[in-house]
Amino acid sequence: MTKRGFLLGKFMPPHAGHIALIEAARDLVDELTVLVCWLPDDPIAGEQRLGWMRELFPDCRVLGHGEVVPQSPGDSPDFWPIWRDIVAAAHPEPIDYLFAGEDYGARLAQETGGFFVPLGGRILAMDDALSGLSGSAVRADPAAHWPMLPEPVRAHYRKRICLHGSESTGKSTLASQLSQQLGLIAVGEYGRSHCEVHREALTLDDLLLIGRAQQAMASAAERWAEPRLLLDTDALMTAAWCEMLLGERPEELMQAQKADLYLLLEPDLPWVDDGTRFFSDAEDRHRFARITEQVLIDADVEFARISGSGTARYDAALRAMGALDV
Repeated sequence: MTKRGFLLGKFMPPHAGHIALIEAARDLVDELTVLVCWLPDDPIAGEQRLGWMRELFPDCRVLGHGEVVPQSPGDSPDFWPIWRDIVAAAHPEPIDYLFAGEDYGARLAQETGGFFVPLGGRILAMDDALSGLSGSAVRADPAAHWPMLPEPVRAHYRKRICLHGSESTGKSTLASQLSQQLGLIAVGEYGRSHCEVHREALTLDDLLLIGRAQQAMASAAERWAEPRLLLDTDALMTAAWCEMLLGERPEELMQAQKADLYLLLEPDLPWVDDGTRFFSDAEDRHRFARITEQVLIDADVEFARISGSGTARYDAALRAMGALDV
């Protein structure tokens, strides 16, 4: 005989406590229904949470409810009849076990005819890391709760920070400093490796490959990063190279995934020939700097200007990154 279970929650966002509850509940029944509930003004869109939960629990029936209804018994004398009807619509079959980690579970089980199984509190009591974990705490400081978040939620909060600027402005040096000092994963510059191996003049096909490879490297590294992923460069910088070298700016590069913050490095450092650089002439260097800035403006992205040398450059980068909500 099929044993059916039911639970509901806001999962705003889903975290380790939710996942532990649902995985335990799933092991106790043959079919588990999870109802994701939301209101229009929630800080994380309900449809997004519904998508996360379906991704995390593909073997459960995950449904959504986004109508404006009372959220506690004190909001309406019809609170329990309303929620009884909501549960019946989501789970028309008889409920064998009703799972919850909060006190409302006993009354909801009584209203819906299920047997209350208070798993959540027992799981949370077993581990101080899970004890007291809440969606509001996660939203207030995602980085502090990073180990308790599943990958879809991490992806929501993770920020890309990209160094941007014309050649010989210290991008790679600054990327190395930030990575080492802050413990960040940094994605290096594919274009440099490409040019070191292929010494011919760059074509449009070459530059499109450089942009695609840079984006692919960033995407591959992202799942291993913590709240911040550092990029030495990205497709927008490749777009600037295209304009500088070929006089055109491919739309493909302009439409690629953007970083959350660009650090625009000013050309106020001496030009150094490393064997792969092009523009030592002061006028060319100034023109390239204008193009790199205009690309950011046209892409409508957030950026901060970084200037100075040595610690001044590093400190300016830290200040800009500190203003980013992670």
